[in-house]
Amino acid sequence: MKKTNKKKDDQAVSVSDHLNSGLLEQLKAVKKGLAKEQEEKEAALERERIEERKKREKNKSFEELLNESPLSWKDYK
Repeated sequence: MKKTNKKKDDQAVSVSDHLNSGLLEQLKAVKKGLAKEQEEKEAALERERIEERKKREKNKSFEELLNESPLSWKDYK
């Protein structure tokens, strides 16, 4: 049994060996397209998060801004 397993390891065949080159190229193109689409979605989400954060920052009340300020009235007493 060990001899047959070793023989199979020596003759390791990949899927790309069995596919014709045209189909393989199509699959690679689809993979690249999906990867690019995923990157675009991530970039759009990041832009959306940044825009939302800017809107929240713009609409903060005076109390929120005062609480977030590192300045303390005790330092100027």
